Amino acid sequence: MWIADNWSDYEVIDTSKGEKLERWGDYLLVRPDPQVIWDTPRQHYGWKKRNGHYHRSKKGGGEWEFFDLPEQWSIRYRDLTFHMKPLSFKHTGLFPEQATNWDWFSEKIRSAGRPVKVLNLFAYTGGATLAAAAAGAAVTHVDASKGMVGWAKENAAASGLSSAPIRWLVDDCVKFVEREIRRGNHYDGIIMDPPSYGRGPKGEIWKIEESIHPFIQLTARLLSDEPLFFLVNSYTTGLAPAVLTYMISTELKKFGGHVESQEIGLPVTESGLVLPCGASGRWEKINN
Repeated sequence: MWIADNWSDYEVIDTSKGEKLERWGDYLLVRPDPQVIWDTPRQHYGWKKRNGHYHRSKKGGGEWEFFDLPEQWSIRYRDLTFHMKPLSFKHTGLFPEQATNWDWFSEKIRSAGRPVKVLNLFAYTGGATLAAAAAGAAVTHVDASKGMVGWAKENAAASGLSSAPIRWLVDDCVKFVEREIRRGNHYDGIIMDPPSYGRGPKGEIWKIEESIHPFIQLTARLLSDEPLFFLVNSYTTGLAPAVLTYMISTELKKFGGHVESQEIGLPVTESGLVLPCGASGRWEKINN
């Protein structure tokens, strides 16, 4: 498992009864987590002294209950700053487990010794975009949500990256990739974090089980002659790490290199164990 264990402003404090207790900077949140199927004693004071609690409804969805939580606050990871705010479906605008991937591809970019172009698809609020830009890459950031792209720009400004070479695009990722192929554009690194289900700005439907392999196949055509990395993230339980490895290996075999897929996770302070948070598949060019 790849573990995001270099945070100081974030931690999973405890997990029990379908929920996790987290510290986001100075604030404690309790949120549901489908992986937490165990029932252990809730001894940490934060379970009762939380600043926000997302209650899942048995009918689907849910709602927040707030206890002295600001509308927005910030946390840092290394030199990056992210604005946090509770969203209607339990999220806060950041997936902290992805930091293990940020560190991985940032090192690839820094050690490349040449200009690096990175494409970030389904780019959300820009965690991977900012990490790649801070490492020295020119980044194209694509997401179908105008609001999320705006939020990502705010995070870039907070991180001192307003003038970094980042292209911000509100677009359907599949259609954007198709256009980039026709334009003859190429990238040295590609990141994708597709949702299990989603709709594009014009109602385009995305179902990951049906769409992910054709999309990897399509996107691989955008890799440069000397690519550095290709990263696919999945929060869909049906896509095991071995499935990611198979799809990536099949479509990138002409480049050689190495593919590895693992669960990604976050350390839990109280138990000393690791909470699984999806899976990632990584392809990288091996330097001779």
